[in-house]
Parts: sequence; C-alpha cells; structure tokens
Amino acid sequence: MIRERVRRKPAAVLLALLVLVNAGCQTTKTEQANTVKPSAQPNIVIIMADDLASSELSCYGGKNLTTHHIDALAKEGMQFNNMYASEAMCVPIRASLFTGLYPAKHGSYQNHKGVHENLKSVGHYLGNADYRVGLTGKDHSTKPATVFPFEIIDGFEKNCVAKTADYTVDGIRNFVTGSKKPFCLFVMSTNPHAPWTVGDPNEFDPEKLVLPAHWVDTKQTRQHFARYLAEVRQLDKEVGDVMKMLKETGQDKNTMVIFLGEQGPQFPGGKWNLWDHGVKSAMIVRHPGHVKPNTKTNAVTQYEDITPTLVALAGGKEVPGLDGSSFLPVLGGKAQKHRQYAYGIHNNIPEGPAYPIRAITDGRYKLILNLTPEANYHIKYMMNPGAANPTWRTWQEVAKQNPAAKVLTDRIVHRPAVEFYDTQQDPAELKNLAKDPAHAEKVNTMTAALRQWMQQQGDTGADFDKEFARHD
Repeated sequence: MIRERVRRKPAAVLLALLVLVNAGCQTTKTEQANTVKPSAQPNIVIIMADDLASSELSCYGGKNLTTHHIDALAKEGMQFNNMYASEAMCVPIRASLFTGLYPAKHGSYQNHKGVHENLKSVGHYLGNADYRVGLTGKDHSTKPATVFPFEIIDGFEKNCVAKTADYTVDGIRNFVTGSKKPFCLFVMSTNPHAPWTVGDPNEFDPEKLVLPAHWVDTKQTRQHFARYLAEVRQLDKEVGDVMKMLKETGQDKNTMVIFLGEQGPQFPGGKWNLWDHGVKSAMIVRHPGHVKPNTKTNAVTQYEDITPTLVALAGGKEVPGLDGSSFLPVLGGKAQKHRQYAYGIHNNIPEGPAYPIRAITDGRYKLILNLTPEANYHIKYMMNPGAANPTWRTWQEVAKQNPAAKVLTDRIVHRPAVEFYDTQQDPAELKNLAKDPAHAEKVNTMTAALRQWMQQQGDTGADFDKEFARHD
C-alpha cells in the first residue's frame, strides 16, 4: 500500500522532500557557527573542585543539597564510585593529576613544595599529540612552566583563600572557539575551599543539616557547614556555566568532560588525613557516543591514572615510567575493573608536625598504617585559635562531658599503629577491625602490598618524612 501511495502522488512526495530540504537550509547563522565536525581527537575539559566532600553531591548520596548540574553530568556519563586521592593536600594531588606520578615520585610530597624540575606533565604529553593545553583558576602545581607548560587563561579565581570567587567564562569561550587544534582545558575552581565566604549560606538551615557520622554535633560546626555548603552550591553553578558555554559553542558533542572532587573538606577528619572523608573523591566522565549515559562503576582509580587516560584518548604513545595507567577500557564498557589497590601517603608538613601515615584500599577494605603512633596527631586548625575552621575547639568542649564525643576527638589525636576498616559496612571508618581474627589474613595481605608499594616508591616511611622536613 505504501508503494501505491508513492506512485499515485509523486508530486506530493516531491513537494514534501523539497520542504524538508528547504527547512534544513534555513538554519540560522548561529546554528551554523555552532556546528562542530567530530574529530578523531576529542576535546577535553576537566573541571576540578577544591576541598570537596564528594559525599555531599546528591548523585553520590548527599542529603543536604541537590547539585543539579553535577548530577546532570552523572546522568549523561559515568560516575566512578571508587576514585581516590593519593594524598589529601592540594598541591600534591594536583601534581599527581598532571604528572601521572605518586607524590613520592614527583617530589611535591608536602603541601606547597615544588616538584622535581626534570619532570614532564600532561602539557608535554598532549602537546606532542598536537593539543593546546590551557588552565584557568586555582594555580597550584603550575610552576615551573618547564614542567607545567599550560596556557594560563583568565576568568576564574586563582587564589583559593580569596574571600570572593567571581568568574567569567569569556576567557575559556575564546580559548575553545579560537583553537584550530583539539584542546585540553583545566577549569580549576576554588570552591569549596575555606574561608567559606562565597555564596548564600541562608539557603541552608543549620539545624536541619545531616552531619557526617564521625563529626561532633555542635552549633558552630553546623553554622560552618552551612557556609561550606553554600560554596558547594557555587561550585555546581560553575559546572553549569561551563557546560552551557560548551553547548552554546557547539563543543559539547566532541568533548570529553571530566568532573573531579579533589580531596576532602577542611573539617576534622577530612583534609590532611587518609580516611575516606579525606581521600575518597568524585569523578564523573561525560563523552557523548563513547561513554554510556547514566552508568556507574566500582572500578578502583586514582588521580595518577588520569594523565595516562588522556594520552590514550588523544592517540598518543604510552608514557613509560608513570605510576598511573589508562582507564579507557572502563569508560568504553570493556572492563569492570582497573587497578587492584589505591594507595595513600601523608605526613602533615607544613600544615603541622610530621605525622607519617600510609594507606591502601581495594575499594571496600581499607588498611591504614600510622608510622609514629606514639605521637599525637596535630594540624593547624587544632593549634591555631584564629584558623579558618575553629570547630575543633567546640568538639573538645563537648568531649569533656560527652563520652561519645570524646571517642570522636580521641580518634583524631590518638591513633593506633594499624587501622583496618570495612568501608562498605562502616563508611565513616569508626570500627577498627585490625585486631579482629576474622580479618587477620586480609590485614597481612594488604600490609605486605602496602609495604611493597612503599619500597617501589623509594618511601622509607617515617625517615622519609624526616628527610623531606630537612630539605623543606
């Protein structure tokens, strides 16, 4: 019957075809300008937070706010549930992101300490693949330029402790539209880094906030948490504006977008620790036509894996000697696992007295070695009354009268030599299973693996920390 209709009404069919063709030719100049041909080498945009408690993102189960734009990325891409920072300090983890090396290898093992000057980074590797590599925003781990050859782009706040974080996407718009080459752009936010003076905390009722299970519940803690969440809201808006710019310029179809949470927040038990509140991070990857939308993976990954992944994506040769490796097979749905273990290293310097900690996790079980358990752990917010986050003092006051609060404060100051947690059953890491006979074999296996990693890294433990302290 369909063929009969076509034969009987050729003029009508021809007219319909002409209408369709004509309609296709009526695209506006803006639509024509925003039509970008797909390329074998996709563009790359990496948006990175600053001190984000990734568990507060609603797509990761957060209860205190809905992060609309970050959630949209998760619905359009793949959410990684076991992404770990190897050190919960800004400079080391950014150096690891850019170099593909663990902190002991790249040399930026202490916060604000520079990397070894003979290294290469993602700027070199992608530059060799004919990419332009730009960065806007927080500028930690961007010097020397011989190691980090980024094009620095104006638009986002560079100073993470600035009281404002005004931004514009005009600079990065010019970068992505003015490039005749494929580009890799790092958008490095300063939110939600202290002093938490950005955004509107009045959006949040402190009394209704859901606090992490390992926090002591005080009025001041809740007030500061509301200010912190206001900056998470600002971060989400930044993500939305970057994605809007990509869509307006037609770059969103041929661009891999990666959202990263960095390390945890500047609250007790978060940043400057190797518990999950400090090192478990967010990673969401969106790449239309290449990454299946609305998917999640439990593959264990680390920041050191990102640069090798970008090199593989760009069609570059595998870089020998890196600590990370490409997780493109996971993104393409060809693999469910990536690495057996993620590792962690910490020593406090210069944020407090040396306190060497090492950790290993398989995504569920977590082993932590405190290498000087006879010492007390201290960090600057615990010693400096004028610190940006004075909640610790209120925790101590409550702990004088409340046994449960005392357990939570003692957990931070007085640490055993070995900690072992089932983070699936105990995500707050409050039940130490290190002496449980049922887990003895697992503790021994993971301890051996961690010691082996330390040896491979040239990490001698507490002595390694002392050596760095002498040369800081």
